[in-house]
Amino acid sequence: MKKKVVLAFSGGLDTSFAVKYLSHDLGYEVHTALANTGGFTPSECKTIADRAMALGATSHVTLDIEQEYYDKCIRYMVYGDILRNGTYPISVSSERTFQAIAIIEYAKKIGADAVAHGSTGAGNDQVRFDLTFAILAPDIEVITPTRDMTLTREYEISYLRKHGFQADFKKMEYSINKGLWGTSIGGKETLRSEQTLPENAYPSQIVDHEPQPLRIGFEKGEITSVNGRTYKDKVEAIRAVEAIGSRYGIGRDMHIGDTIIGIKGRVGFEAAAAMIIISAHKMLEKHTMTKWQLYWKEQVANWYGMFLHEAQYLEPVMRDIEVMMENSQQYVTGEVELTLRPYSFQLVGVSSPFDMMKTDFGEYGEVNKAWTADDVKGFTKILGNQMKIAQIIRNKNK
Repeated sequence: MKKKVVLAFSGGLDTSFAVKYLSHDLGYEVHTALANTGGFTPSECKTIADRAMALGATSHVTLDIEQEYYDKCIRYMVYGDILRNGTYPISVSSERTFQAIAIIEYAKKIGADAVAHGSTGAGNDQVRFDLTFAILAPDIEVITPTRDMTLTREYEISYLRKHGFQADFKKMEYSINKGLWGTSIGGKETLRSEQTLPENAYPSQIVDHEPQPLRIGFEKGEITSVNGRTYKDKVEAIRAVEAIGSRYGIGRDMHIGDTIIGIKGRVGFEAAAAMIIISAHKMLEKHTMTKWQLYWKEQVANWYGMFLHEAQYLEPVMRDIEVMMENSQQYVTGEVELTLRPYSFQLVGVSSPFDMMKTDFGEYGEVNKAWTADDVKGFTKILGNQMKIAQIIRNKNK
């Protein structure tokens, strides 16, 4: 019997080549799988399935993992207000780990002897797939034709034509990776430090120009409503925000960061929902959490984002950080109002039963109600004791 291989299949040139190469040259029984984290429509999934079967795959499956991706990743990125290097919402890079988990679990389910992916040797994704596969199924072989054979685009197209498969693999000017939490855009400009992407490179174009209010409701840190409409399905709530924000071209930026393999990398992205939700959530936290809750959550969230980006999702400490971040959200409930404009948005204010500004203790800069002037004088004197002692002693010994 032929050995089984599960190929992570996107329908692009690299994975299309891999189907034919794995079956014809290596003699595998190829089972293709598309792990959909929200980047493909039903019609796109069908087109990809049809292509896999036309290439000679024994079977094809679409693994819908949007909900799992939200439950196990996105909500923690919101809890942590995570933006890598203060810029990038770790959108496509966080999806890769969950795609890898889905692929390897499917491979184990059907008793595959090997798994394969189409990553090159120049990026982060190869590490995310390889490491996840190695941890969850160390006995299953990993095959990577694109990386190992250093293939050119021309060679792959010629190979497919030689084996009777005709398709339009015209190279797009920009490489687009779309997902629930954002879309990455790569092109000639992202390879040069002094350039940025032109307007037409972004999939979402600006169609709304007049300012528009947007209200987002949260309950214990999770999004629950958009403009007064309640959503039980958090994935649909994210899509609702994306549909509104993308019409203004919100969430566009260029991320410059350190790759897992040690080189600097640039990628353009648009992520209207992620940027709006994270900003609104962070503002609500400022009103409902103490300063030390905010401080320490930020510290562990920075580590969480870095580990997530660098393929360390399965490190046990990530589960510990998740518990801490979830616990911090107990009182992050309320509604945030924003105003949307082309390319930008403004945080207007919050309404929450746990708003720590609405107390009888005082109004900042206006009036104190829970302490006297003498209380502050005494407090300030004690607060400065150690600094005063240090200054006196050090000045005596100059």
